Amino acid sequence: MTKGQLTYPEIGQQGEAIAAAWEQLSKQQDWVDKYIGNEAYDEVIFIGSGSSYYQAQTMATTFRLWLARPASAFPSSDIFLFRDQSSAKRGKKLLIGVSRSGESTEVILAIDSVKGLDNWDTCGITCYEDSGMAKQTECLVSPFGKEKSTVMTKSFVSMTFMMQAAIAAAAGGNYSNEMKTVMDLAGAKLKEADEFAQQLLADNAFTKTIYLGMGSYFGIAQEACLKLKEMSYTWTESYGTMEFRHGPKSIIEPGSLVILLLSETARSYELKVAEEMKDYGAHVLVLTSRIDKDTAFADSVFEIGGAEVSDEARAVMYLPLLQYVGFWMAVNKGVDPDEPRNLTQVVKI
Repeated sequence: MTKGQLTYPEIGQQGEAIAAAWEQLSKQQDWVDKYIGNEAYDEVIFIGSGSSYYQAQTMATTFRLWLARPASAFPSSDIFLFRDQSSAKRGKKLLIGVSRSGESTEVILAIDSVKGLDNWDTCGITCYEDSGMAKQTECLVSPFGKEKSTVMTKSFVSMTFMMQAAIAAAAGGNYSNEMKTVMDLAGAKLKEADEFAQQLLADNAFTKTIYLGMGSYFGIAQEACLKLKEMSYTWTESYGTMEFRHGPKSIIEPGSLVILLLSETARSYELKVAEEMKDYGAHVLVLTSRIDKDTAFADSVFEIGGAEVSDEARAVMYLPLLQYVGFWMAVNKGVDPDEPRNLTQVVKI
């Protein structure tokens, strides 16, 4: 294989990246107590750009549920350009920057824009301990998330997992045990996911791809959509699963691939949507924690495991197959995933 020599092995290093993030988090418990576990904040705002914004959405969803406190996610630019439209002026705020490189102009500008304001504190998460953001504010660091490739793969997984593990540590209860289970399972399905994606794309010629997910999986669906665009230049869209029925389903026709990130929380409702799309002629791929009779209708089903943990903890387990789909779609089209058109690893203004 001459293409994807950087991206391909990095997708396969997710297990090691998650384990390294878990180990590093144990050394940064003071950070968890100071920021995530600090109930003095009336609102916690996660920000990022591109993939980092999508993982910020999953982080915020997890924070709201596990800590029962207000949290939101915004593109970094919304904070430094439209701060008062994004967050009400009242209350104590914590702004959490999310950036693989820690050098994105927009996240640095956002953090800088609230420096000196009495009701705002800042922190962040990155893969680079010597980055501009890490020098500007205190950060969690995912050490093995560093990548040579342009598109985010293991960095997205390791940073999302690390922040969720930090939230779990602050929440107490069984959440940390769930994240430990996810760490133990990480990597177990990588080879199977790789082979599944190759076979899926070898057997079918799809004209459009739609990703569906809800709750903590909405950001994951958006990230999967972006990966396919970045790697293969394929037009694709992502939607909240139930929202897709309200107009957007009109684009479904034979040749469409619908990929459902199935939750346990809304399993029966989400599967009804998938069945409807199959009736319209789509090829339906269901990613699920467990295969059962209710998934038998689907054209393809991939069991990721982790049925014993919550939907939120399981979120990163969906990513290997989704990333391999983007990778092999690119390779099959003769596109090099290592050299995405018009893109750089760090976006600066």
